[in-house]
Amino acid sequence: MKMPRHVAIILDGNGRWAKAKGMPRNYGHVQGAKTVENICETAWKMGIPYLTVYAFSTENWSRPQDEVDALMKLLRNYMKTCLKTAEKNHMCVRVLGDKSRLDEDIRSRILQLEEATRNNDGLHFQIAINYGGRDEIVRAAKKMAEEVNAGRLRPEDITEDRISNLLDTAGIPEPDLLIRTCNEQRISNFLLWQLAYTEFYFTPVPWPDFTREELVKAVEAYNHRDRKLGGLKEE
Repeated sequence: MKMPRHVAIILDGNGRWAKAKGMPRNYGHVQGAKTVENICETAWKMGIPYLTVYAFSTENWSRPQDEVDALMKLLRNYMKTCLKTAEKNHMCVRVLGDKSRLDEDIRSRILQLEEATRNNDGLHFQIAINYGGRDEIVRAAKKMAEEVNAGRLRPEDITEDRISNLLDTAGIPEPDLLIRTCNEQRISNFLLWQLAYTEFYFTPVPWPDFTREELVKAVEAYNHRDRKLGGLKEE
């Protein structure tokens, strides 16, 4: 199979998966974090160099406070685990999103993780935390407005490339394949600019049950669609 260069995943269904088992929602989030580790390793072994996951959106703050608190606790623990995993597998980790709303200790752990893995030559792994596609574009627009006001940028010099270079994903290739689990068929404010020519794959499998076999199915579907288009993206 031809491997997509960049796969993005919306991790959906943790809470529903846990509820179906008679467990609290946080149990699903914990199991979902373990699935992330497994899929990172699987993607790299399959030959996928870039993987981005949607972990916590700007809209997720509106969830019940106890669930938000549990997610933040899980995030703190995951930063430690991810650092160990990155060292073992030579992953280069980058966090997307507005970090300013996160607690100081979480921001410090993110900085430590990104600095420690910056030069690793394994999987490029992006985690979207407090991320929203519209928010990302607004932040990029503000940066451009500041440059224009300062006289460093003329409006006529604003191009797609310049905007791309101001986004959280600057320097990262746009996704070839987007996967969303648990049968939801929407993009939920994820990578709005970057998904312009991305193939979408939706599966009823909840994220905690997503395995190597499910990733292979998604890549097979991507290959089938790519062949129908003659190896070209639709324009």
